[in-house]
Amino acid sequence: MQPLNLDTVGMGSALKRGGEAPPGRQWGEILSHLAIAFQPIVSIHSGACHGYEALLRGTEAAGFASIGDFFDVAHALGALPEVELALREMSIKAFVALPHHAQAKLFLNIDNRVLEMEGDPARRTRAILDRFDLAESSVVFEISERHPLGPGIDAVATFRHFKRQGFQLAIDDFGTGFSGLQLLYFSEPDFLKIDRFFIADIAADAKKKVFLAHIVTIAHLLGAVVVAEGVETEREFQICKEIGCDMIQGWLAQRPTTERAALMAHYPEIERLARQDRRVGASDQRIIADQIARPEPLALTASMEKVFERFRNDKSATFFPVVDAVGAPAGIIRDKELKDYTYSPFGKELIANKSYGRSLKDFIVRCPMADINTKAEQILEAYTAVERSEGILIVDDMKYVGFLSAHSLLRVINEKNIAAARDQNPLTRLPGNAVILSFVCEALEDQDGDYVLAYFDFDNFKPFNDKYGFRLGDRAILLFGELLTRAMAFEGGFAGHIGGDDFFAGFKAVAAERAIETCRGLIEDFGRDVESFYDDDTRRLGHIVGQDRLGNTLRFPLMTISCVAVELPPARGSYSSEDISRLLAGAKKGAKHAPDHLCLARLGDAPGACC
Repeated sequence: MQPLNLDTVGMGSALKRGGEAPPGRQWGEILSHLAIAFQPIVSIHSGACHGYEALLRGTEAAGFASIGDFFDVAHALGALPEVELALREMSIKAFVALPHHAQAKLFLNIDNRVLEMEGDPARRTRAILDRFDLAESSVVFEISERHPLGPGIDAVATFRHFKRQGFQLAIDDFGTGFSGLQLLYFSEPDFLKIDRFFIADIAADAKKKVFLAHIVTIAHLLGAVVVAEGVETEREFQICKEIGCDMIQGWLAQRPTTERAALMAHYPEIERLARQDRRVGASDQRIIADQIARPEPLALTASMEKVFERFRNDKSATFFPVVDAVGAPAGIIRDKELKDYTYSPFGKELIANKSYGRSLKDFIVRCPMADINTKAEQILEAYTAVERSEGILIVDDMKYVGFLSAHSLLRVINEKNIAAARDQNPLTRLPGNAVILSFVCEALEDQDGDYVLAYFDFDNFKPFNDKYGFRLGDRAILLFGELLTRAMAFEGGFAGHIGGDDFFAGFKAVAAERAIETCRGLIEDFGRDVESFYDDDTRRLGHIVGQDRLGNTLRFPLMTISCVAVELPPARGSYSSEDISRLLAGAKKGAKHAPDHLCLARLGDAPGACC
């Protein structure tokens, strides 16, 4: 296949039918003004670059009002397939020039309107790939929601055709276009790219969090990798990671660029952010790693003779993982899909015949997949949603590392529950001292993250407990535990129970002012709600008559709670967890005497000092 000449193949004939290029311009000249920019798609767990999306640049210099206008003109002239093919060739040529392209995937946008026109974009793209010695599995076609699928398009047949040709599929701009869940249902995509609408300002929009969480759940149930598009801030990154997104694309990692030297195989800043949130994930990862089976995978390009040989040599195996050219799982091959050929007199000879046209990719079955850094509960959810699944494929930076069977997955959950129970307060079920200490140590080690640590202590709890008994005292402790749990879940923070009437909260990547307001709200909510635990006469008097520790009869106000909040400074490498404990203990008295029962302290301040 020779390089495309749009002056003679598509555009020329279109212009003769009455279409017009921009005044004074020929299409060959227009294309010479265009350039391909790349934007990385990066693992949310490690910062490793999984691929690059090819983006068009230079349309304004070519005389068009926008990129959309350029494609609309091409479509109006009937030449959109040829234009897309020419741009695809430019993208592939630029991609293979990257020194690390063999470990990455190329994401190519396809205009849905092309699918209505004559031609076979999948087959024609394969011809270009052959010239550049690039495997089909290295290319991901992005199908956007922004243009509806034409009424004459058989979506299922179209998408299956792309897959049979060896390509992967992604749904782009998910959540803002025409087809929505229908497109997700029919295309069975390998990737789901969530539009920035759901990502922008997600930290302050609880409704967006709910939507994103459900989209991620549905995508994972269908075996799709979730890419959060347009991630620009650290807070957006952290919430996307917490909810379960697998990858990010956006300015936080890198803006689109035509400078090839600026593109990297690994983005250290994303890795730094990912490391900030590995307190729970690291524990899960160790347990998961112990339970993973590691059957040697088959290459997607393996011959059917090789497949039969593997099953023949390992008669206990009922399936084998299959990986593509970069080591990413393509699915599994099961022996039951091959039985019709295995037990047929000439079955194996027939399937091994290249002229028959059946290859390994024709027998691959989709299988649930999860990153090794994913929480164990999310892995279990992905597995249980797929009926009759053999288990779940485990990847690290989208590279195959092993397989978790149903039995192994249950052992992971059981071991995690046992480990959690060892350090869980028996009353509130909140993490205890060991996990709290781990959080504090992580906050001190993370020199760049914003942290606020808060210590809560009940006021006048003993007189209440003496008058009403331990059962109602436990109810008061449970009340605050529930208030704290809800508040920290909303803020994406950490809630812990030190013991008795002492609690801990850790705010991460939250502005100090917001953390203080949350603490103040907890103090007010507890003081209001706990009043219902008193009898009418005591509420009316506003105090309890009781005895102090020395036996003196005193009036004790109704129960409240005090809080010491510590904002960690940027340079905190010289401090230890003991310094934090001393500061909290010293400032507790100041909090109890403060009008709002709140004391803000800073590392380095004298013990007992409140700001």
